[in-house]
Amino acid sequence: MTRKSFAGIGLILFGMLLGVFVPNAIKLGQAIATPQQDRGLDIASPYSISADGFVPSSPDEAIHVSIYESANRGVVNISTTAVRPETLLLATEIAGNGSGIVIDQNGHILTNHHVVSDSQKISVTLFNGEVYPASLVGQDPHNDIAVVKINAPIESLFPIMIGDSSNLKVGQHIVAIGNPFGLERTMTTGIISSLNRQITAKTGRKIHSIVQIDAALNQGNSGGPLLNTRGELIGMNTAIATRSGDSAGIGFAIPVNTIKRVVDQLIETGRVIRPTIGILQVFEMDRGLLVVNMTPNGPAEKSGVRGSKMGRKKNRLGLTMEFADHTQADIIVGIDDQRVKKADDLLSVIESKHPGDQVILSVLRERSIVQIPITLSGE
Repeated sequence: MTRKSFAGIGLILFGMLLGVFVPNAIKLGQAIATPQQDRGLDIASPYSISADGFVPSSPDEAIHVSIYESANRGVVNISTTAVRPETLLLATEIAGNGSGIVIDQNGHILTNHHVVSDSQKISVTLFNGEVYPASLVGQDPHNDIAVVKINAPIESLFPIMIGDSSNLKVGQHIVAIGNPFGLERTMTTGIISSLNRQITAKTGRKIHSIVQIDAALNQGNSGGPLLNTRGELIGMNTAIATRSGDSAGIGFAIPVNTIKRVVDQLIETGRVIRPTIGILQVFEMDRGLLVVNMTPNGPAEKSGVRGSKMGRKKNRLGLTMEFADHTQADIIVGIDDQRVKKADDLLSVIESKHPGDQVILSVLRERSIVQIPITLSGE
């Protein structure tokens, strides 16, 4: 799928901060995959009559009502307080607001990094109005993911079922729940508008495989769940593209499979150990990526990848000058049978791996294609 830019459109991470947009938003497959089923929260079949006597008028209405009733108790409101220095002796206290997702009965709450970053105080309001102080467990700024924890009784915690984002389809119906403008547990509906988008995190790194949706999202929706029609979590709502600052029907969600890759590490260690290939700098060329700098004794260098060399020569004044000799450097043209044209293509494949995984780097060397197996390390 062709990756498109959004020229002239602002990309906003939409946690709410005093009415102003925030600048620049366990085993998951085991420990929290079945709590709803165990607690009698299965999605009802169309036209089923609810306990309060409600009779849906259509299958779509029945599905939407069932999704909300099964999932809304797993959506929380996150309030934050940050201090912004104004002068040497004066500081301003800033209140923020966002959404979160209950992911287990130990009190772990999933949200966006931009919702809780730089906060001195975090509090979580559950569906029943109970408010708990929260502590930051871990964060992954590059993927805009964070986990906080509250000490709440098990009977107040309703984890949302975890789904799979590997087989999402454009046109698929979705539901978003969050706290836009502080209006708790608001549901909006729509479809998946596109897949494999990219947005930029506050760190400047690209977040890949983003899901684009047309469900209305606004300030305060950050960190809320994106659900399929089975009520399963398939993403976390993160940003909107807008010219006005309000929802324009273009929202973005981090896919749940990206979340599943990092959340266990955040809970266990507070940080994410990322895979690295040991290539520090490349030049983008028509033929591929020319290797400039590598980590000394890193995975790429130890595997035989050739980078640029520093040379010396005298100029016309007789002074010795250093220069970069690129003539013997490898040009990366592919990784794991995927064509590489930009540095982001290389990073996208590497970030889908784990430390210890092996990749096959295809490089152009002296007019021949050479296959180099490389075992990724962690950083």
